[in-house]
Amino acid sequence: MNLKEIQNLIKFVAKSGATEVKLEMNDVKITIKTVDVQTKTDTTYIQQMPSLAPQVASAPVAAPQVASAPAEVSLETAEDTNYITVKSPIIGTFYRKSSPDQPAFVEVGDTIKEGDVLCIIEAMKLFNEIESEVSGKIVKFLVDDATPVEFDQPLFLVDPS
Repeated sequence: MNLKEIQNLIKFVAKSGATEVKLEMNDVKITIKTVDVQTKTDTTYIQQMPSLAPQVASAPVAAPQVASAPAEVSLETAEDTNYITVKSPIIGTFYRKSSPDQPAFVEVGDTIKEGDVLCIIEAMKLFNEIESEVSGKIVKFLVDDATPVEFDQPLFLVDPS
């Protein structure tokens, strides 16, 4: 079954009003599900290929990462604290040091200033230095070394006084 035939099948199912259609032919399994939510139709297309068949689909091309991304900073909303939370500007793996045999960029109690490198986040084999946008003293690490982090995830607490 080629792409044009699959597209025609999807259009046919959408027009027919069917909620789910399953099709199995040789080494191709196709499931088409549609959901009607207040005049808005959401259609899900799933094509499953057996593991022995060659993969023809191509992966989307990712945009290159910036080598030195500034850390996003927000004010901590916790009671009784005046700490600033340094958050991750990207998704990736958090590292406190540039290599296993090197010292950590910062430790709890270190005084930092704007532009100091706080950590590295690896994203798609690119190592991005995360720089501080605030001056102050590192109070606490909120992430363990060599762990995955999400966008906007808190990394450090900094005392700006």
